[in-house]
Amino acid sequence: MKKIAIFIPTYNAAQTLPIVLDRIPREIKQKVKEIFVVDNNSSDNTYMTAVQYKSKSKLNNLKIIKNERNLGYGGSQKKAYKYVLDKGYDIVVMLHGDAQYAPELIPQLLKPVEEGKADLVFGSRMKGNPLKGGMPFYRLIGNKVLTAIENYVLEMNLSEYHSGYRVYSCAALRKLPFEKCSNDYHFDTDILIQSRIKNLKIKEIPIPTHYGKESHSPTIVQLIKYTLNILKAMLDYWLHRKGIAKIKKFDI
Repeated sequence: MKKIAIFIPTYNAAQTLPIVLDRIPREIKQKVKEIFVVDNNSSDNTYMTAVQYKSKSKLNNLKIIKNERNLGYGGSQKKAYKYVLDKGYDIVVMLHGDAQYAPELIPQLLKPVEEGKADLVFGSRMKGNPLKGGMPFYRLIGNKVLTAIENYVLEMNLSEYHSGYRVYSCAALRKLPFEKCSNDYHFDTDILIQSRIKNLKIKEIPIPTHYGKESHSPTIVQLIKYTLNILKAMLDYWLHRKGIAKIKKFDI
């Protein structure tokens, strides 16, 4: 039996976290060894909401961790993946605490990793109907353009690179120097580039898109910064692959 953990990164998610936890299928709650929430030093009462949820639900395998300072989205992932590797888990699921991703689909995302058919699985909104789920049109176009660039540079054929709904084999994580990836939002792209370099098996599962009022969406300024960081990561990878520059996070 595989030892599985569910990692829920949260930031100002007091409203949505209980909804996310409620929606995790009962059989998954019973199956996984641990569900751990990492509160990234929220300014609301996310941490206490999680503590109260555990008390009321009697979900004994729920653990709440609070970062004493905001480590960034990528920094929080680094802490979580080091945690699961130190505890000897076999698989880790990352499920955001803002209710953008459907917890009900955890079994479908887990299956390829459990069966050894994939090292990394992520839920792809682009394989579904993102506009139906409320994705703004400009974000759809931006996602497709960035993905086309990333596929060209990395010589891959993914439908998107920007979903945060992921399942990792811990054996695969041990092969990646993920601690060298960005502490910011483009951590997800950095680790995909590392996975490409190591020729890991990547699989996509279609997921519905959900952009509700309760979900946290980045501002235009944040999106521009994210886009520029993605393009820089592509340039860094290209320079590294051509031997023009040595990029530590891609020197695997």
